[in-house]
Order: sequence, then C-alpha cells, then structure tokens
Amino acid sequence: MDFAGGLRGQLTRGRFRANRATVVEALAKSRVLAMSEDKGPSRSDSQPPDLNREREELLRSFPRGGKLAEELVMELDRMRRRITELELDNARLRARLEEDDAIRRLVERIETLEVEKQELLRQNQLATEESEEFNERFAQVESEFANMANLFVASNQLHSSMSPRRVTRRIKEVLAQLVGAERYCMYLAAPGGEQLVPIASEGVGSHDLKPLHIDDSRIGEAYRTNAAEFDEKADPSQGSVEAPAVVIPLSIDEHVVGVIAVFSTLSQKTSFSTIDFELFKLLGQHAAAALVSASLYVQAEQKLPGLEAFLDLSV
Repeated sequence: MDFAGGLRGQLTRGRFRANRATVVEALAKSRVLAMSEDKGPSRSDSQPPDLNREREELLRSFPRGGKLAEELVMELDRMRRRITELELDNARLRARLEEDDAIRRLVERIETLEVEKQELLRQNQLATEESEEFNERFAQVESEFANMANLFVASNQLHSSMSPRRVTRRIKEVLAQLVGAERYCMYLAAPGGEQLVPIASEGVGSHDLKPLHIDDSRIGEAYRTNAAEFDEKADPSQGSVEAPAVVIPLSIDEHVVGVIAVFSTLSQKTSFSTIDFELFKLLGQHAAAALVSASLYVQAEQKLPGLEAFLDLSV
C-alpha cells in the first residue's frame, strides 16, 4: 500500500510537471511570436494577435498531460489488481503447502499407529497363547484335583466301616457312582482257590450268578494272573456276563482273594478314563483289605486286640 501511494504521488507530480511544461512551452511560443512581430511592421500597421487561437492551443496542450496521467493511473490500478491476484495466489500456495505438510504428518502418524497396532496385535497374540496355555494347565490341575478327590472319597468310603455288609455296600457305591458301572458282581475265592463264588452283585439276574471255575472264563484269567482284564477298543456299555467290560483282581499283599467283574457301564459311558483305571487300582488294593479286616473284626466279636498284639511292631 505504501508503494502504491508513493507511485500515485509521483504520477500526480508528474502530471503537474507535464502541465507546467506545456504552459511554459505555450508562453515561449507566444514570446517568439511577439518578437517576430516587433521586427516586422509597426504594431499600428499589423493585425492584433489572435488570443482565442492561442488560448485554444494552450488548452489543447493540457489534455496530452492529463491523458498521460490517466494512463499512468490505469496502469497503477492494473498493477494493484495484479498484486492482489499474486497475493491471493501466494496465499493459496501457502495453504496448499501447509495442507500437504499436514497430510504428510498425518501419513507419518498413520504409519506410526500401524506399527503400534501390529505390536499390540503381537502382544495380544502372545497373551492369548499364554492364557490358553494357562487355561489348559488349569483344566489339567482341576481334573487331577477332582481325580484325587474321587480317590480320597473312594478310599475313605472303603475304610469307614468295620462291618462286612457296610464295606460291601461302600464298594458297590464306588462302582456305581464313581466308575459308572450298571451291571457288576464281586467274587471271592473259595477255599482251595479253584472256584470264584459271587457274594454281591447289581443289575444281574440270579440265574447268571453261579460259581465260576478259574480256568474256564475271562474272570478266572484275571484271578490267576492278578492283572486287570479289559478291551481298550470295546465299548464298556455294551459288555455282557460272558464278555465283561473289565475284571479287577482283589489282592492283599500280592495274594489274590477275589475279583470284581463289571459286565457293563451306563449307556453314556462309552470308554474308560484315567481316573477309572486309578479307581480300579484302588479297589484292587483296598477293597479286599477292607472286606477281610471287617470280617475278622466281626469274627473277633468286635473286640480290639490287646496291647500285646502291637508291642512287636517296631522295625
């Protein structure tokens, strides 16, 4: 704006100088004309000067300076408009540069966030894997704890009574509730060890319960070998009296005194699990001992042995 004002002032002064020069030029011409007239005939003989013509010539000289000033003012306005346009273009270019810079910073921020996202996803994947591993381990520990609880309950039930009848009932409860047996029978060896006599059963008709010779059946095979008999591939719910699902020998200090034959399990139990085999092992080691201890206690008329029976127990 200062430049434009200064230029306008200069143009105004130039216009004044142009008008002044025109006036001076007109006066000079008038003076020359007067001198030429003095050299000629006398004033009284010559014609008087034409003042109107001089005035017109003087007036005609003024528009040339005004036109020049007007052109300069128009050029000044054109230059001002051009300056305004250039300033607008400059502002647009600055805004575009700022916008491009903002976009560049935004893209850089997006790339940074993408890297952080990938890192968070990786950490989340690791956390998920660790959580799954922890859950799996927790499930295993929970299952082992449940198995130990079942074993503890079974052992406690077997030794909670000194009555043969109650011990037998506890064995049946373990088979039904913890193993899931539906049809089963417990055999004890007859004197001489040649036959197995059924003493307790569940879900089996009386006509199927008869003494078995140890050499004629799968049940006798388990008694003779002191090893459980079962088919890992067979469905235990489809077992029968002739083909029991599992036969468990009952022993005391490696001396076999009987067997438990599970003929079939409940329909929903189609296979034996690890805890089932642990229960079979527990029954094989504790059921016979609990039953024999209860029988001896009854035969002793429920009398505890005297102190002298325990004096020679030191090892």
